[in-house]
Amino acid sequence: MCGIAGFMGDPRPADFYTPVLQAMTNAMPHRGPDSSGAWADPASGIGLSHARLAILDLSPAGAQPMESPCGRFVITFNGEIYNHPALRAALEREGDAPPHGWRGHSDTETLLALISAHGLDATLPRLVGMFAFALWDRAERTLTLVRDRLGIKPLYYGLCGSAFLFGSTPSALRQHPQWTGELDREVLALYMRFLHIPEPHCIFQGIRKLPPGATLTITPADVAVRRIPEPARYWDVRTMALRGMAAPFAGNLDDATDRLQTLIDDAVGLRMLADVPLGAFLSGGIDSTAVVAAMQRIGSRPARTFTIGFDAKGYDEATHAREVAKRLGTEHTELRLSPDDALDVIPLLPRHFDEPFADVSQIPTLIVSRLAREHVTVALSGDGGDELFGGYSRHLFGPRLWNAQRRIPLPLRRAMSAMLKGTAGRMLADAYERAENLLAPAQRHAIFRDKLLKVASALSARDRAQFHGLLVSCWNGGQSPVRGADFPESTFERPETWPPNEDFAEWMMTMDMTTYLPGDILTKVDRASMAVSLEARVPLLDHRICEFALSLPASMKIADGKGKLPLRRLLARHLPPELMDRPKQGFSVPIDSWLRGPLRPWAEELLDVRALREDGWLDPDPIRRKWREHLAGKFNWQYHLWAVLMFRAWITESAPGA
Repeated sequence: MCGIAGFMGDPRPADFYTPVLQAMTNAMPHRGPDSSGAWADPASGIGLSHARLAILDLSPAGAQPMESPCGRFVITFNGEIYNHPALRAALEREGDAPPHGWRGHSDTETLLALISAHGLDATLPRLVGMFAFALWDRAERTLTLVRDRLGIKPLYYGLCGSAFLFGSTPSALRQHPQWTGELDREVLALYMRFLHIPEPHCIFQGIRKLPPGATLTITPADVAVRRIPEPARYWDVRTMALRGMAAPFAGNLDDATDRLQTLIDDAVGLRMLADVPLGAFLSGGIDSTAVVAAMQRIGSRPARTFTIGFDAKGYDEATHAREVAKRLGTEHTELRLSPDDALDVIPLLPRHFDEPFADVSQIPTLIVSRLAREHVTVALSGDGGDELFGGYSRHLFGPRLWNAQRRIPLPLRRAMSAMLKGTAGRMLADAYERAENLLAPAQRHAIFRDKLLKVASALSARDRAQFHGLLVSCWNGGQSPVRGADFPESTFERPETWPPNEDFAEWMMTMDMTTYLPGDILTKVDRASMAVSLEARVPLLDHRICEFALSLPASMKIADGKGKLPLRRLLARHLPPELMDRPKQGFSVPIDSWLRGPLRPWAEELLDVRALREDGWLDPDPIRRKWREHLAGKFNWQYHLWAVLMFRAWITESAPGA
């Protein structure tokens, strides 16, 4: 796992390249603490750099940028090709191994040999992994950027002046002398809506994220006329969904469970390959438990597992994770956190995330990554199960709610929405919270008050796409606090990008795979783990598991108000059912009460009316109104306020003069 960066533009003197490339890698030290390297061809105006976190082949033979033995290709690569030993063996059988033998056993060397023998287009479908890389072809004089199928690893690019820049983080691009770096108001409005910056946007004007499953090939001639070609997809969720609908899984739920166990065991086994210590995050939820259970079946020794706990109702999963770890027999490490422990990491968030990002679970994700890094260098994570198999409450209840509400006239629904956002909603939430202790654990719904506010917003939807968009949105439409910005279109307003599924639950899952998964979940895991130089691997997002999930009908994922049916069936083979029969609980922290308590002085400074007016980005009136209502306990505006606070912290601490 590493950081990559580079540029292409007008030819410069040879002594121009190394200092700039070194500055780009120095800007992302945690992504590559073990070593760094640079390569340049001044005559072509191309420079590549690499910051290395050594996981496979710790020797200098794995150093990058790396040239192919034939001399045609140069690569800077971030990620892991998990099936590279099998690919290397195939090259040897086919007589396509390097003629003078392998220099080492890194996956980067295997990748270069594959490209040299078969070309990039034929190589990509053979890769099982997470990656983002840049490949310079000396013969064709082309630079190609590549990102993995699901978007696990990041890759930014754009034109600044006469230079084409690319890198793992915006901070790397900012080191180039032609960087301009003006903020984009419309993208800021998108951030306020979704609490993250959706693909392919970036907070900086002219900079983009390469979409998941895409390549972009550019030449010096393109850069000279300031033209960036459109990315080309070699894999995308929508195409795989169409393929799954055309050839759906033919077996029953038991058959699907058998197939899923085979796929998970293979995916986890591949991701246990490392030359450094390895462990896993364990929340005790279905997804992380499925991953750790596979590790226990496959490994020769107990898996190392890590979790954190909070002494706050509705937020603590440590006790449950401890019980799961005991049942599975893992070597478990748990850290109990006080509010002060969590608050200490908040000032670090803007620097580590490098763009505004406001999913509050970024806090515990960073802390559990830090805990794991004290013991291991690689950690497996259970992310992806919700999107693939119907794990979010919107997948379970959204279709029923939409079918019920669309029969009600829109004006009446809007009136109901206003009531639920006001006093009536507060009274309902209070009543539920008083009564929930009378319910069986499986009938309870964690963080009910926040879910109620989402439902209230969605009541005003015109169609199912807007309904889903409102369920996953925060500052909506005319509510946006961003000054002077039109509210830009997102995927939810572009029907040509929508999945093909008729079933609404399946439609939402597929939309989440293309929007929320790369924009929020994978961004959070990548930035938080890389902040402490920990490699996080996500076996449930092996593309073969994704393609299998897309071939399953919704009835094999969701039934009787429960999702993830094949995952539940799989775990029932190894654990008592009662361990998994509990309400879904997000990996979060009690930001709502912290903003009224220990975080209040920090928040007051960032939300100061004068500061808001002077920076010119946000309108203080709606922000201050929500702040007063939150402090008074009238409403829980934690997510709206957290979005503003994370932007203000980012622009104050990480983007001076931007």
